[in-house]
Amino acid sequence: MTTSTIRTRYRGKLRRRLSGLLAIGIALMATGAMYAAAAPRPQTAAVAQDQAALARDGERLFNNHCISCHGANLQGVPDRGPSLIGVGEAAVYFQVSTGRMPAVRQEAQIERKPLKEFRHADGTEMAAEEAAEALGAFVQANGGGAELPQERGAALRGEDPARGGQLFRLNCASCHNFTGRGGALSSGKFAPNTDEASEEQIYAAMLAGPQSMPRFSDRQLTPEEKRDIVAYVKSVVGQKNSPGGYALGGFGPISEALAVFLVGLGALIGVALWIGAKA
Repeated sequence: MTTSTIRTRYRGKLRRRLSGLLAIGIALMATGAMYAAAAPRPQTAAVAQDQAALARDGERLFNNHCISCHGANLQGVPDRGPSLIGVGEAAVYFQVSTGRMPAVRQEAQIERKPLKEFRHADGTEMAAEEAAEALGAFVQANGGGAELPQERGAALRGEDPARGGQLFRLNCASCHNFTGRGGALSSGKFAPNTDEASEEQIYAAMLAGPQSMPRFSDRQLTPEEKRDIVAYVKSVVGQKNSPGGYALGGFGPISEALAVFLVGLGALIGVALWIGAKA
């Protein structure tokens, strides 16, 4: 076999191998192109686009209702409103969804009030819940901070309200009392009653720390512990019957001690006077 014949055969084999590899490459590229064209958009991309659209709506609401007090760059305005940089969507959601914001004036305690009317760009009425989420998305996108979980409503309730009750008594009862009925604080402030608060508002309050309330990061209270607290608070809302007897409003040892003093001591004095009269 001559050298030229060997070279010819080698070149033929090499050409066939290169042709096979090229065919495989073209087939793979065609398959990828067809999949990219036919496959639905990734969920994360869709969520990101929805959040961007929500943030744009929130920017419009912010410019219409909030910019005069919180500034064009969320930096705040002296003597009018604080900076929103770093507060996060949780704080915005709590303040707007409870009607505390927009506030009429700065004072010791901004109370819950009827929700402000918001409108879409086309003039139609916008639900306060939707407005709160839109404003929160805008502030979150530009200032960062604590974010609310994706779940809403009853999905935010944990599976262990008993543990939630223990955590509530340890971390919250000193201000909100044992069953969330609220109480007076110093300097004209007070801890509000939690009966009207939704699951989202309770969770957001733990993240944001509104008014005199401290913030509870996920290191202090894990998301599971926060959910258990939400479950406990919602379990005692409007509770009229207590397995331990008459609840006395659910205010804890203050009302109980007052009842003991007035009823118990009064009964003892009455019995002593009755015995003295008999003698």
